Amino acid sequence: MSKKSLTVVVAVVFSAVLLAFALASPAQDGSVRDEDGTGLPSGLVKRGLAIAPVHLTYKKKDKDLVGYGSYLVNAVGGCNDCHTSPPYADGGNPYQGQPEQINTTNYLAGGQQFGPFVSRNITPDATTGLPANLTLDEFINVMRTGADPDNQGQLLQVMPWPTYGKMTDKDLKAIYAYLSAIPHADPPTG
Repeated sequence: MSKKSLTVVVAVVFSAVLLAFALASPAQDGSVRDEDGTGLPSGLVKRGLAIAPVHLTYKKKDKDLVGYGSYLVNAVGGCNDCHTSPPYADGGNPYQGQPEQINTTNYLAGGQQFGPFVSRNITPDATTGLPANLTLDEFINVMRTGADPDNQGQLLQVMPWPTYGKMTDKDLKAIYAYLSAIPHADPPTG
């Protein structure tokens, strides 16, 4: 191999190593790269992981995407307030001046009454919860259009889907990832 060919090979290998390092390391803007190579805000990912009130399962999931989803569900979306009944554990209701304690037993399992409507279980379970019985595309469609997945032709009432529908695909994908990473829970009985 000529000296010129060797120099080209070394330059190509060095460039490939630099590219691999750049893709695997945090971006300059403080974001972390997710599975599609784009950045997620690292501070929000870390905050989301820190505030998740239940144990998360990351099997076959992008941990950063799950963390960002937790941030959206627990710090921005207020999903617990409607999808957990009651939202707070005994002695942990911040609206009564108590230190916040999320009801982890029924976390996001639905059962909250809103007139004639009852919030749905959005924990992973193929028969009673979401998103397990919806694909990612179906979930995004529900969040964007309000189309009730159980009652064709009906729109979800009470659920603020017009607001959530303005989120980016990545935001909704992160919420879906988070909801897929939480444990199944059942709504309260009685």
